[in-house]
Amino acid sequence: MVDGMSPPRFFVPLELRAVAITLALGALGYTLFPDDLAFLTRLISITLLVLSLDLVTGYCGVATLGHAAIYGVSAYVVGNACLAGHSDPLLLLLVGAVAGAVMGLVSGLLVTRFKGLPQLVLSIAVGQLIAALANKLSSLTGGSDGLSGISPGRIFGVYAFDMYGRTGYVFSVAVLMVVFVVLLRIVHSPFGLLCQAIKDDSLRARMIGARVYPRLVLMYGVSGVVGGIGGALNAINTGVVGLDSVGFERSAEALVMLVLGGAGSLWGALIGSIVFQVFEHYVSAANPFHWMTMVGALLIAVVLFAPKGLVSLGGLLAGRTASVLRRRP
Repeated sequence: MVDGMSPPRFFVPLELRAVAITLALGALGYTLFPDDLAFLTRLISITLLVLSLDLVTGYCGVATLGHAAIYGVSAYVVGNACLAGHSDPLLLLLVGAVAGAVMGLVSGLLVTRFKGLPQLVLSIAVGQLIAALANKLSSLTGGSDGLSGISPGRIFGVYAFDMYGRTGYVFSVAVLMVVFVVLLRIVHSPFGLLCQAIKDDSLRARMIGARVYPRLVLMYGVSGVVGGIGGALNAINTGVVGLDSVGFERSAEALVMLVLGGAGSLWGALIGSIVFQVFEHYVSAANPFHWMTMVGALLIAVVLFAPKGLVSLGGLLAGRTASVLRRRP
């Protein structure tokens, strides 16, 4: 080796790292919660909702507090499709993705026409409209009682969903892994980079010839696909779809998770979702009466000391570790 030259580094593709980390997190979750896999499958479905929200809020700068409408509508569509006799889990995922895409495109056509406060208010209005319709259309949604009796078939005609949730958990981890890898490719593609440029300075993006509005609507559609898959997983694994799936609280909770992890980063959305839900799970079990106070204290601490989210702390720690390793003889 020539003096003064650093040894070649082993390059690991970003997608391969994502696969490895997702599988490691899946194995860790199974180790920590072997008897509560229903919680983990719910965690994964909500994580997909947060990833969906990150695409429009973190990467495009679209303010929305009605994103749960995509998640909930897809869950209801998947539930009705299953009750109609279409029980193949992969087909139900496809149904959820299509329903989410349609809902995302319709929402995007409305919400992205405005900016700032009008945009935020319109997104809330869309979400509240969907929630009211879900409550009224009881023949399709079950109303306040929820849509129940959803029973998916075997995966590939072989693996049945068991009462312990093992099949559903493995299925959910595999879906999350595939979706996360695809999203990494999207956000690093020219289309994804253009969306980030629109978020940073939409006027400059227009000056270089970019068509801003169609790009935002298209990203909203991609976001809808991801949110729809999350809603489909929720319906498949729980067997019940309730009004909470389309409620304002679900949208607000997803936004809180995104801010906690770090908007504008898929890793931030993933970290924020996991940390928030695991923290909520433990704290609510330990103190059922005051757990919201503890969750609020966590959020205040993160906003004060890590305004860019937990992912920024991870990046800072990794940078300092690498710096220390480079200084070693």
